[in-house]
Amino acid sequence: MGSYTAQIVYRIECDGQHTDQYEEQWRLVFAEDAEAALVQAKLAGQAEETTFIDRHGRAIFWRMLAVKDLQPIELVNGGLLFSQVREVNVVPAPVWAA
Repeated sequence: MGSYTAQIVYRIECDGQHTDQYEEQWRLVFAEDAEAALVQAKLAGQAEETTFIDRHGRAIFWRMLAVKDLQPIELVNGGLLFSQVREVNVVPAPVWAA
């Protein structure tokens, strides 16, 4: 039995309209191989789809789009689960500076 991290992406809709809002979740999946892990990740993602009414009375839909990434991991003390490098565009001076 292997361990995998699955990155699952959801689209958020408001009253059936796309909002350009997305949620990414990282889930832990146990499976015999990567193919079975993908099936487990899809099932986990679909189980989290939901619909609710927000405070303004609008119907909010959380729809699973995809399993974006699936990686095998080793579950050991101090083991790496997730790492991300972000690059930032440095602004040398504010736009409004003289």
